[in-house]
Amino acid sequence: MPSVDDVLEQVGEFGWFQKQAFLNLCLTSVAFAPIYVGIVFLGFTPDHRCRSPGVAELSQRCGWSLAEELNYTVPGPGPAGQAFPRQCRRYEVDWNQSALGCEDPLAGLAANSSHLPLGPCQYGWVYDTPGSSIVTEFNLVCEAAWKVDLFQSCVNVGFFVGSMGIGYIADRYVWSEALPLGHHPHQCRLGRPDGSWMAGYTLITEFVGLGYRKTVAILYQTAFSVGLVLLSGLAYAVPHWRSLQLAVSLPIFLLLLCYWYCVLPGTRLPNGSGGWGGMLSLEEEVVTERLSPSFLDLFRTQNLRKYTFILMYLWFTSSVLYQGLIMHVGATGGSLYLDFLYSALVEFPAAFVILLIIDRFGRLYLLAGSNLLAGAACFLMIFISHDLHWLSIVAACVGRMGITIVFQMVCLVSAELYPTFIRNLGVMVCSSLCDLGGVVAPFLVFRLTEVWRGLPLVLFAALGLVAGGMSLLLPETKGVALPETIEEVERLGRKAKPRDNMIYLQVKMPEPAGL
Repeated sequence: MPSVDDVLEQVGEFGWFQKQAFLNLCLTSVAFAPIYVGIVFLGFTPDHRCRSPGVAELSQRCGWSLAEELNYTVPGPGPAGQAFPRQCRRYEVDWNQSALGCEDPLAGLAANSSHLPLGPCQYGWVYDTPGSSIVTEFNLVCEAAWKVDLFQSCVNVGFFVGSMGIGYIADRYVWSEALPLGHHPHQCRLGRPDGSWMAGYTLITEFVGLGYRKTVAILYQTAFSVGLVLLSGLAYAVPHWRSLQLAVSLPIFLLLLCYWYCVLPGTRLPNGSGGWGGMLSLEEEVVTERLSPSFLDLFRTQNLRKYTFILMYLWFTSSVLYQGLIMHVGATGGSLYLDFLYSALVEFPAAFVILLIIDRFGRLYLLAGSNLLAGAACFLMIFISHDLHWLSIVAACVGRMGITIVFQMVCLVSAELYPTFIRNLGVMVCSSLCDLGGVVAPFLVFRLTEVWRGLPLVLFAALGLVAGGMSLLLPETKGVALPETIEEVERLGRKAKPRDNMIYLQVKMPEPAGL
């Protein structure tokens, strides 16, 4: 009985339908990137200070520069260990009184400005930015700064809920009910929803031939990197957060039109010596486990249980490091747009590195080495002086390249370790830990940075180094076919004869006339 790979060799491993669907899914990947990390610009916190009535008028009357105004009217940083008085406290001074001079307006009120009483920013804040963000519009600074973290966490909670549901639907209903397609025996049609980025990834690995599978999977993720580069330019051109949010959201709705391109018309296979030419129809094998995927199937056997827990951890750490490094760029000063662009551009060499060495070294060594590289880069950043911002960006870019390789490899390995009937469910459950990592990443970056700037990096380094070691506990899937059953997954750890079948097909030959 032929496999899908056998059939694709006859009808085309990467024909017009596959190319069309691949392009549509890549556009979805591009559009998803700004949604995933848009908080970097939507929730950008610019330099700010307390608004004090009368300061602007006094500064204009005295002809102060901005630096002089800040020096005379804004408290200093204060002792270590306290909040940031310069941003969150103001002098309890009536700046409208006419007795204040221009040379040193506070000299007549206290011998030293540090002796003046400080109060909260009851009149709001002044933000040094030409645009706007949710921070500047809703004053999410100082005591309310944690609400920015909550905003991004809520987005990832939505991703988490969607991942848990879509994986089950795709395996339980689409695979089991949409594959016996059409009532005409001479029709071949492939249909599967891609309600999330990961569903699109799984779909890509299953509808192209074996010779193209690795390449299209990596290019699909590279399209995500294209979205990041476009986001940096779009955020620079559209500095107001409401307009930016609208600009990054509209493409998602437009891509819903791509649904109608996911249909493949009937294809006639050429007759050959193998005896399985003729008209093709897809019929589901009567295999009970394929009809009823269950969450418990992911933990049914010892090896499958071990693989699931390891993949969950790898997905979690990948998300924490990936989003954490992106957010750390925004939290440590410098040019936000350029720093974000530089870190996004290094994702393209990451794809090139994978294509260059994956067939030589296999999945596991590349996955483990990239985790170690990301962890080591984070560890190095701890000791880089804040004055050497360029060196910190270089180290962050190295770490970003490492964790990008990890993300691409963990996607590929996850799709290759689970049997067909629970592949979508397994990938979605494991990748849902990526969303949980996104929930905690904002709090880890911004709240721990307030304690010590290097504290998030210590955590990132530890997570990456541990992930590198755990990666080596997975079986190597290089040259091994996608497993069909749980029993085949159990044999992955042992040296087995490679099989390239994914989904068994029955091929119906037309009955001879007159019989």
